[in-house]
Amino acid sequence: MTRITQAVVMLLFGGAIIRSTVTDTFLRYVKEGLRPFLLGAGILLVAAAIMTLWYDLRAARSQRSGDEHSHDDHEHDDGHGHGGHEPRVGWLLLAPVMALLLLSPPALGSFAAGQSGSVGPAAASDYPPLPDGDPVEVGLMDYAGRAVFDGGKSLTGRNVKLRGFITPGPDGKPMLARMVLACCAADGRPIKIGLAGAPIDAPPDAWVDVVGVYSPQVGTDPVNQAQLAYLDVRSWQEIDQPKQPYA
Repeated sequence: MTRITQAVVMLLFGGAIIRSTVTDTFLRYVKEGLRPFLLGAGILLVAAAIMTLWYDLRAARSQRSGDEHSHDDHEHDDGHGHGGHEPRVGWLLLAPVMALLLLSPPALGSFAAGQSGSVGPAAASDYPPLPDGDPVEVGLMDYAGRAVFDGGKSLTGRNVKLRGFITPGPDGKPMLARMVLACCAADGRPIKIGLAGAPIDAPPDAWVDVVGVYSPQVGTDPVNQAQLAYLDVRSWQEIDQPKQPYA
């Protein structure tokens, strides 16, 4: 593959990275904190591609100018009457780049959550009081830690709102989940919350806001035996998938 082909691939790949970063599509692949690094990488790829194209096109113009004076002595041929050609297979490298430009895969959902064990809530002591609000919005990881390791002390008497997608539990009943990323979607694992109280009939992968109160019930994830906190549901509402689907 010639340097011009490589430069075109770099240009398109860098442009795809910049586009996905600016349009927030990258949030389906990696954590939000990596935005500046992705944007910088995309800009560097585009700059390198432009410089490579400029250098090679300038060299090609200089070569053509020289060939005009000594065409007969510098005929480019492979000995069989054919000029040199770059391997066409090199252009197949454009396939993943075009896929990145044209396709937008969905965020990890209920299938991935059902195949992986729940992230265990982080052990901590002396959880701070919840902020003001009724209901107060709490992240799934924060709720699970407060419910399991703090015995719900900081949750008692408070209406909380949790946001996530519906995933079927081991008993077929719906659970609330959200994927947690250490770095990117490849290492995503779910945090799951059991749901008691008012029934929720939203389908798997539907995003919902659930309002409820602390439940002392604690379950076990059969995939990895992690403890699962429960919420006593009072009301719920189906919503659109948030811009940042991962926790």
